[in-house]
Amino acid sequence: MSDLRYKRILLKLSGEALMGDAEYGISPDVMGRLAAQIGDLVEAGAQVAIVVGGGNIFRGAGLAGAGMDRVTGDHMGMLATVINALAMQDALERHGQKCRVMSAVRINQVCEDYIRRRAVRHLEKGRIVIFASGTGNPFFTTDSAAALRAVEINAELMLKATKVDGIYDADPAKVPDASRFDRLSYDEVLDRRLAVMDQTAIVLCRDHNMPLCVYDMTQDGALLKILRGDQSLGTWVDNQDSE
Repeated sequence: MSDLRYKRILLKLSGEALMGDAEYGISPDVMGRLAAQIGDLVEAGAQVAIVVGGGNIFRGAGLAGAGMDRVTGDHMGMLATVINALAMQDALERHGQKCRVMSAVRINQVCEDYIRRRAVRHLEKGRIVIFASGTGNPFFTTDSAAALRAVEINAELMLKATKVDGIYDADPAKVPDASRFDRLSYDEVLDRRLAVMDQTAIVLCRDHNMPLCVYDMTQDGALLKILRGDQSLGTWVDNQDSE
């Protein structure tokens, strides 16, 4: 009998999170640790979906600011997420997990097309599903894609993996006395303009009552504890008042 409070979850991994201490690319050590943690969730009975970003390889908005056509840049960024998704799939399979990559942009020789019903079926069969290419549309971030996919697959919880232990009122790397929040409402995140996810993603989660936990991906065992209902880890965002 599973002791998990949350049985179906969506995990958002930024491309930067996959770099580790490097300045570019993918860290095999980080991928291995993530694969082990995600594997523990599956072994405990969870259904796990993942959305990956591509900022460790290419960020469309950055080059658009330097003059590149924004749509072209965003399409290049979508392809970068496919690279990360395939790398994550390889790491998970080397840890004995069954995994499927589904892309919002058709790229059939390397992964499946995203079809919602098929994605849910994969999850029901115990396969990890990695969603690549964001929403498949320019001008939308992978945060928005994560919120959209979480709602579409009826996830019970969305998690955002970061290198800090939650949401702060300022960047803790730049402001040593920044204050950490234990709990926030989505409206508070919007009103305070906290840099958690883009506003489109926050509004989508709010309007569909999708709880969010922002947690420290470097803390061993944190994911499993969160799925078992430990709300002392990370910052929780939902439609409840933080009071």
